[in-house]
Amino acid sequence: MASDNASSVTEFILAGLTDQPGLQIPLFFLFLAFYMLTVVGNLGLITLIGLNTHLHIPMYFFLFNLSFIDFSYSTTLTPKMLMGFVSKTNIISYSGCVTQFFFYCFFVISECCVLSAMAYDRYVAICKPLLYTVTMSPQVCLLLLLGVYGTGVLGAVVHTGNIIFLTFCANNRVNHYMCDILPLLELSCNSSYINLLVVFIVVTIGIGVPIVTIFISYSFILSSTLHVSSTEGKSKAFSTCSSHIIVVSLFFGSGAFMYLKPPSILPLDQGKVSSIFYTAVVPMLNPLIYSLRNKDVKVALKKSLNRKMFS
Repeated sequence: MASDNASSVTEFILAGLTDQPGLQIPLFFLFLAFYMLTVVGNLGLITLIGLNTHLHIPMYFFLFNLSFIDFSYSTTLTPKMLMGFVSKTNIISYSGCVTQFFFYCFFVISECCVLSAMAYDRYVAICKPLLYTVTMSPQVCLLLLLGVYGTGVLGAVVHTGNIIFLTFCANNRVNHYMCDILPLLELSCNSSYINLLVVFIVVTIGIGVPIVTIFISYSFILSSTLHVSSTEGKSKAFSTCSSHIIVVSLFFGSGAFMYLKPPSILPLDQGKVSSIFYTAVVPMLNPLIYSLRNKDVKVALKKSLNRKMFS
């Protein structure tokens, strides 16, 4: 019966980021600029890592996948959001909504996991340098990556299954610029405490386990760095980790702010504004952070530009 009722809703109307007419066009150009920078930055970093053999090491292997994930989930969400700024009603089909939500969950959970894999890589590089090539062998890196994407698929399947069995009645206006779990639960006429509990458990595991992994890795890194006698050695260790720490803080901080607070503290209208940060701003900033603060990437970029100029 529930599936019959659910299938009666064939499309949703995305409310968008704001209903202020005067803000639609300025916001369209703002987020178009964000998206263009995201695409150019992440595809540029992917190309740079792929073309420069001295970047074919575990750290940049994971950075390559981080850029791929950032590009992919920004592309999953931003084009539809841009349409909402220039169209009177931003309609998305039921199947389109479920598909967008699945890939959004997959890429966001995968990003959480790849950030924790990057933290583990830094831990091994700084705390166990003599064992680095053995511990972070190509086979181990591949297994870690399979774990990253496997966890992403599992989390996306659980989250998507949580909404597939929801019943949607007369109202089909989603109070968001994308298909996300909380506004869909608010819209449903049969959502229950169990649905919210599933969301909380999956988000806690998807964010909590990577955060614990990152925290433990950086605790060991900090302890090891404090035992380094030379100032140059300490500076090199902190420089190696600083970009990753900034990215982790931005991504997990904004994600936790959105999902790990009850709706009474953070209403959906405010929540969808805060979600802009990790869906549009963070994917744009990541390649800038890693390119501007990373010596190897800057050297590779200069070499690539010189080859281009003199070819």
